[in-house]
Amino acid sequence: MFLTNEQLAFRDEVRRFFRDATPPALRSKVKLGRRLTRDELRAWHIILDDRGWVAPAWDPQWGGTGWDPVRLHIFREELQLAFAPAPLTMNINLVGPVLIAFGSDEQKRKFLPGVRRLDYFFCQGFSEPNAGSDLVALSTRAVREGDHYVINGQKTWTTLAHQANWMFALVRTDPLAKKQQGITYLLIDMATPGITVRPIITIDHDHHVNEVFFDDVRVPVANRIGEENRAWTYAKFLLTNERVGGARTGIPKARIRLAKEVAATLLVDGRPLGEQERFRERVAEIEVELKALEVSYMRVLSSLAANAQGQPDPLSSLLKLRGSELMQRTSELLMDMAGMVGLPLVPGLLHADAEHASLLDAWAGNVAQNYFADRATTIFAGSSEIQHNIIAKEVLGL
Repeated sequence: MFLTNEQLAFRDEVRRFFRDATPPALRSKVKLGRRLTRDELRAWHIILDDRGWVAPAWDPQWGGTGWDPVRLHIFREELQLAFAPAPLTMNINLVGPVLIAFGSDEQKRKFLPGVRRLDYFFCQGFSEPNAGSDLVALSTRAVREGDHYVINGQKTWTTLAHQANWMFALVRTDPLAKKQQGITYLLIDMATPGITVRPIITIDHDHHVNEVFFDDVRVPVANRIGEENRAWTYAKFLLTNERVGGARTGIPKARIRLAKEVAATLLVDGRPLGEQERFRERVAEIEVELKALEVSYMRVLSSLAANAQGQPDPLSSLLKLRGSELMQRTSELLMDMAGMVGLPLVPGLLHADAEHASLLDAWAGNVAQNYFADRATTIFAGSSEIQHNIIAKEVLGL
């Protein structure tokens, strides 16, 4: 992407900031694919918020930067290329924008400063056992009793619910209305009596998703965002932000850089892998698609920035679709390069010290975990099949 001199100067400023401000221990954990603790992530949020950069896409009135789409893209990509921790997406990309667009002034004043600094650590209560990609089929029920809603039901695949102290959730408040018209958006304190969180251990042997059960959980009506039974509109707005975030161009770029570095010295049949045609073709194909995704990403960001009404842009489905596929393709590339040494059962590799590990340990140690984790990228935030349907209907008019 061609940048003006002013934009190049901004990129250098951002690059210096991440170089100087990112704690080395956090950078090492991100590079090795390890999860940050809640305290580590909160400390990083505070560093970014003190600089005014933790929520760059927000309205400046509530802590945003007012940057144009090009600067937003530069910032996000430089963060990923620097192996700096990403701010908690549930807070910054999901619940924060919904509060700004649809919350009351009182709710904004109460929640947004703590959302930025991670005093409120949110998880997302959307998916249910029978309502994943078909989210409007959700059945978790909220019945209004005076100034509270009483919630019963279950959420599943709830990322970081075991660490979160708050949840934003979709609940059904009118079972007789059309499915899209009977849903309400609530903010729920996870310390409320009646909430049970149970772990789900995924194929990468990690605990990052959970089941959450609600048994007569009482939530104040004051914690409702927007109008009762109108939350499907807010959910579509939120999913647009989540799908735009799926175009994480910096992560595939960082993986390609790593692949080239390793391939320069990795011998296959007596020749460096980086000199072999099939490897070079495979990398070039990914780089071309990354450039196309980058251009589309800028176009959608420009559209969202110009849309004051918060209406979803169906092109965000294209970003999510291609972004998640490229995440998978780059993790597959590294997995193929690692071969046997990338297996998670090889002693020492998954737990190498980033500061003292060999190049083999440093790049191969987390390859398998990333590969398995990336299997979910074409499922969460709406499966690829759902994205194809949206693109066909809303973009192509089929």
